[in-house]
This record gives sequence, C-alpha cells and structure tokens, in this order.
Amino acid sequence: MDEIQGTIYDVVFRNEQNGYSVVELESEKKLITVVGYFAYVNIGETVKIHGTWVQHPDYGKQFKMEAYNTVTPSTLYGIEKYLASGLIAGIGPHTAKKMVEKFGVDTLDIIQYNPDRLSEVEGIGEKKAAKIFEAFQEQKELKDIMMFLEQYDISPTYAVKIFKAYGENTIAVLKENPYKLADDIAGVGFKMSDQIALSMGIPLDSEYRISSATRYCLNWFHGNGHTYAPQEELCRITAELLGVDEEIIQENIIKLFINKNLVLENLGDMRAVYSSSFYKAESGVARRLLQLRMYSLSKLNVDVDEELQKLEHSQGITLADNQKSAVREAMKNGVLVITGGPGTGKTTTIKTIIDLFERKGMSVLLAAPTGRAAKRMQEATGKEAKTLHRLLEFGFGESDEEMFFQKNEDSPLECGAIIVDEVSMIDIILMNNLLKAVAEGTRLILVGDMDQLPSVGPGNVLRDIIESEAVPIVRLNEIFRQAQESLIVVNAHRINHGEEPILDQKQKDFFFMHKEEQQDIVSTIVELCRERLPKYYKTTFMEGIQVLSPMKKGPCGIINLNNELQKILNPEAPDKKEKQFREFTFRVGDKVMQIKNNYKMKWQSIVDFEKEGEGIFNGDIGVIINIDSDEQIIEVVYDNEKLVKYDFALLDELELAYALTVHKSQGSEFPILVMPVTFGPKMLLTRNLLYTALTRAKQTVVLVGGEKYVHQMIVNNHITQRYSGLKTRLIKMAEML
Repeated sequence: MDEIQGTIYDVVFRNEQNGYSVVELESEKKLITVVGYFAYVNIGETVKIHGTWVQHPDYGKQFKMEAYNTVTPSTLYGIEKYLASGLIAGIGPHTAKKMVEKFGVDTLDIIQYNPDRLSEVEGIGEKKAAKIFEAFQEQKELKDIMMFLEQYDISPTYAVKIFKAYGENTIAVLKENPYKLADDIAGVGFKMSDQIALSMGIPLDSEYRISSATRYCLNWFHGNGHTYAPQEELCRITAELLGVDEEIIQENIIKLFINKNLVLENLGDMRAVYSSSFYKAESGVARRLLQLRMYSLSKLNVDVDEELQKLEHSQGITLADNQKSAVREAMKNGVLVITGGPGTGKTTTIKTIIDLFERKGMSVLLAAPTGRAAKRMQEATGKEAKTLHRLLEFGFGESDEEMFFQKNEDSPLECGAIIVDEVSMIDIILMNNLLKAVAEGTRLILVGDMDQLPSVGPGNVLRDIIESEAVPIVRLNEIFRQAQESLIVVNAHRINHGEEPILDQKQKDFFFMHKEEQQDIVSTIVELCRERLPKYYKTTFMEGIQVLSPMKKGPCGIINLNNELQKILNPEAPDKKEKQFREFTFRVGDKVMQIKNNYKMKWQSIVDFEKEGEGIFNGDIGVIINIDSDEQIIEVVYDNEKLVKYDFALLDELELAYALTVHKSQGSEFPILVMPVTFGPKMLLTRNLLYTALTRAKQTVVLVGGEKYVHQMIVNNHITQRYSGLKTRLIKMAEML
C-alpha cells in the first residue's frame, strides 16, 4: 500500500449521502486525483492518504484511497488555503490572507489557544473573533465525531445532524445509548441506531432494542398520516424488522402500555396502538367538538331572513338556498362545518356570516393553517386573517425545546366567533390545540373541501367530522353561473364526480397539450414557462406561474423539473452567487420553499425594520436575495417582507420551488398552473390528487401529457386509508348525549 501527503486543492465531486468523493490533492507541486469514501474532507486541509494507484479508462491515473488521516497544515500556503475554504464561518479568502500575514505559521494556534488576539487583524472585532473561535472548535469536534461515526457506516449528512443534536457529547451519548438517535433526530431512524448498537455488541433480543423498534414502527404509521396502528399490523411489521417472533413484540407492547409509554384501545373488532400524544389529541378533539356543540348559546336577536334580504339587495347578490342555510346554522350553533368544492360560494357565504355577526356587535377572528391560505382568506374577505399558529400565539418555554400555544383552555381566544378555512389541511394535533383555545359560547365555523388531499400530518380531521355527522354540516353543492363559465371549475367538479374533463374547447382557461414522451413533456413545460405563458398573459414566472407535479422523482418529477426550470429562469452567471447542496444548486434569485416547520427561525421585516418575529413554516415560498460564503448563510425573503437568514447547516429545510408537488401546493392559489400528466406510481396518480391540483388554479390550467393518464387518474378513486379513530369517537360520544 502506498502513502501520499498533500493539501486538498479542490473537491471535484462529493456524494453527501455516503461520502464518496473525487478530490484533487496538491502534493509536491503536482495535482493528484484521489477517489474514495471520505468521512470529512475540505479544501485546504492537509491529509495523509494510504491506498493504491489505479488506471481509470476515462480519467487516467488516480490514487484510490483506503484510509486517511488529517494533518494540521504547517505551511503558510496550506494554512491560508485551509482558512479561505469557507470551512469556518466568518473567514473568507480576504480575511484568511490578512490573518496569515499577521500571524504566519502560528495562525491556527492563535485561533485555538489565544483567540482574543484575532482582533489585532483589521476588520475583526471582539464579536467576530469569538465567532471564529467557536466555529473553529465546532469544526474540530465535528471532524472527530465524523471519523468516529465512519466506522459504523454513518453517512456524513447524518453525522452532521447527530453532531448538531448532541454537540461535544455525541460520542458519550452514543456509547451509552445508541437508540436515542431514533427518538431524538429526524431522519435518523431505528435502522441506523440499530446498526451502531449491534456493532457495539447489544444482543438481538435486547428488550431495549425491541422497545425502540416498536416505537420506530409506530412512528412510521404516524409519518404516513395515521393517528394509530392496528396492533396486529404493528406486531407483524416490527417482527419482520427485527427478525423475531410476533409474540415477543406483543409482550413488549403490553409492557410499554403498563409503563404508559403508549396507549391501547379497542376500536370495534380491532385493537389500536397509539402514541400518547395522538391519543390525547384525538380524544380531545372529539370531546371538545361535542362540548362546543352542546353549549347553550346566548340567542342573537336577529331575523336572519330579513337581514339576508337586505344584504342581497345592498350588495346585488343572490344567495343559493344552501348558502342561506349555512348562515342560519352559523347564527344558532356552537359548531358548524361548511363544505363544498370550487365555485360553490364558500367565500360569499363566509363574508355574509361575518357581516351579520359584526352587525350584532360580535368580534370575529379568521384563520387558516398556512400563511398562503390565510393571505387568500384575507384578500377574499377584506378582513384580517391569521395563521393558526399566530392566532394561537405559538411560543417557547424556558428552553428552546419547550414549545407550546399560549392560547389554550386557561387563556382562550376572546371573540364571539372563529372562522377557519382550508380545514382539510389541519392535522389532529393542530385541531386539538385550536379547540382548546375556543371558549364555550364562542361560535366555531370550520370551512373546507373534504375531497381535497388530506393533511400532511396525522389524522383525517375534516372527513371524519363530516362523516360522523356529530355536528351540524352544510354542503354547498350548487355551482354559480359565473363559476360555470370557468372550465377549471367545471372540469374540477367533473373529475371529482368521476367524469372525463372537457379537453377540446379553445379560448378557455383550461388547456391540454398532447405529448407522449416524458422528455417532450419536460421540454414543453420549460418552453411554456420561459416564453409562451409570460408573453401571452403579460406576466412573469415568479409573479404568475407555478408548475405542479404529482411526484418527486423521474423526468417529470419536481427534482428534475426544478433543475430544468432553474437553467432557463435563473441561469448561472459569473456575478451570481450560488451554493451547491445535495441535488440542488441554490442561486441568488431562486424561488425556494421551506419544507419543514421551524418555529424558532427568526425573521426581520424589510418593510418595517422594527418588526420581527419567529417561525417559518412548511410550504412558505420565498426568493433568495443573498448568499454569503464567508458567514455561511443564505438570505431568503418571504411574502416580500420577511427576511430570514439560513445557516448552511439548515439548508435541508429548503428546496427549489419552480415546481412543487401537489401536496405542497395545498392552501395556495396560483394565477397560472402547469402540470405534467404522465406515467407514475399508482398511489400518486389518483382522482383526488388531480382534483386538488386543479382547485389551486385561479386563472388558467395547462396540462401537458397523455389523455390516457388523465383517464387513469379519474378512474383511480383510491383514497389511501388513514387509521383514525376520530369518526368512531364522535359517533359514540354523540350517541351518549
């Protein structure tokens, strides 16, 4: 085995999932191509590498790495290149040069052992010196931990996540209890923690291993939208995972139940296994809905029919019978559900209810699950609408990990009525927190379309409430004349009823472009977005056009579509800063989406500099305005107001948003919608997904693909079953009243 030593000149390629890298090593004034699995490597680092020379048929002579270790750079050139690599936050090429000019070969020792002296360098104050020291220490610790985790085949991406969770205590925590990973870190599941544990000699039939696997499998059910797991299914899946008998799993579930680590309950002929949080939430929603329904309200001194006549006359509108029924029910009930598809008058009904409530001196609060849905509601009604998190005053306790809603049963919302839109998007946890904050005597009106895709989080809240018939429900099913003129609305309803859409009409708002090959579909979508649609509708892509897709992967999935659209809508340029991250290149000017709820993310208003807040949520769309490699941050502006600074370590919370999945588009409305219809997984190509997509368009829909796939989606009326006990609970409780 040969040995070479040198400085990493460039990282040509790196797979962040497994660490496989192609690097150029500068050794004795020559550049050597080195390939292999590096746990941790950065430009400027000095490394000693053991391996063998090989001849690649295309790329020539290479050094294949078998093992390596890092060496502290000792030359002025090596130290400067190491610091200039962007590895340490606060140090870029310019600062690195000045530091080396000042301290020479002692630069790294100064950073580590005497960081106060860094302020001797022009442009470095006390705060920046402290920041550089902290970043240097963190990188040193991270390197040690990544090398430790490499022996257990933990990828660099997950190694960084583990380090972020446990910091300098990482190795101690893992040696004591490797299964903590599955409980504490998103994306690091049981299999990875089990891999470490077994390498450390933990036996296959360890009770702790079985308990961890059971919780992991139960969380898998939650992650797929279920509030519980049927015990038989949970036992079978867990036993298959571990390679043990199902009886062992059943015994362990009983122990977990006795120790109050989970909840068991009979639902009909089936025994359900709940995590305690979802059991409490589901029980709380059922109980509170019926309490609000049964509460004796103070009567409103109003002749509803007379008031409706006045309103119709003054506003020049004519309400349908079921709209009037919705208004009457809202006046006399503590809880009301209003459901209906596009064009059925939900917004007009809401505005009418608000108007009558306010005439009686009642204060009305409006809310929706997401910022975009709340903004739509506000624009439609002319009244302030908040996200549910803002309405419920989401905050933190004494520690950053303690998150809670400040509005609850002890501090309820003060108002006469609450109207919530897009309820199909609300999961069981959020609904429970909302209901806790609704005081008895407050009227609650839930508005939504149960034929939309269900919430991303666990539960089937709106559908369960409607199907239980435990609270008053008004179905708006009449399409108004103006809406009937929209082929988007007409086709949405046709699809929802299992009928073929109208595809052959010209000069309408619904277009179908026939393309068979997936690459032709992609090329057509790119051309539509680059020139044809912006030119015809006198808009820009960023202002008026959104591409949706049923899937993530494949030529017509959002990953490829985002890359292709980025090339023509925001191409690379010498003066345009960018940051490579996994399969994406983030670039100044890019349209991006937050894909996780981050309640602690701080934002600053660029409109009112005194205004600031916390919380950026799953589905928020913004634009990158700056990338600072020295500070290792990306700056994104949301809603043309909120400026957020992302540390590079948080980039897994961002995705390009030129193309979105239909699921991610819920709660939004786009002037012009473009979507491929082509081959894909049957579980994704469903009727309610196509229906949901069409209802996101305000002005124009363009489908590109094959008619047979439209037909297949309409025929595929499969709605993935969600294990939820809310409907059963509501029916049982209502029968007892």
